[in-house]
Parts: sequence; C-alpha cells; structure tokens
Amino acid sequence: MNTVTIQLTDEHLLKLQETATHLGISLEELVLKSVEELLERSEVTFKEATDYVLQKNSELYQRLA
Repeated sequence: MNTVTIQLTDEHLLKLQETATHLGISLEELVLKSVEELLERSEVTFKEATDYVLQKNSELYQRLA
C-alpha cells in the first residue's frame, strides 16, 4: 500500500473533517472511500460508453468484417 500527500485549503479540510464526523468515520476513511468510488464510477462510465459505441456501430462492424 502507498501513501499520498495532498495540500488542502483550511476550508476544504474543515469540510472533510465535518463530513467524516457526521458519518462517524475517520477523515482517512472518508477520503479513501471517496477515491474508490470515483475510480469505480470512472470504470463504469467508460464501460457504458464503449458498450454504447459498439452497439450503435454493430451493423457497420459486421459489414466491415
């Protein structure tokens, strides 16, 4: 596992701390879960886009084959 260090404004750090407290989790866990969700969403969005393009152009691909 690796460690990443980022710089945040005081305002952003305070908002993150408040959110973590509200959710009953640590600041580190909130940030990790947020990054994981972002990465998963990116994968899903990419797969949905490729599926759409493949479906939309399937007739063309069949004619070219």
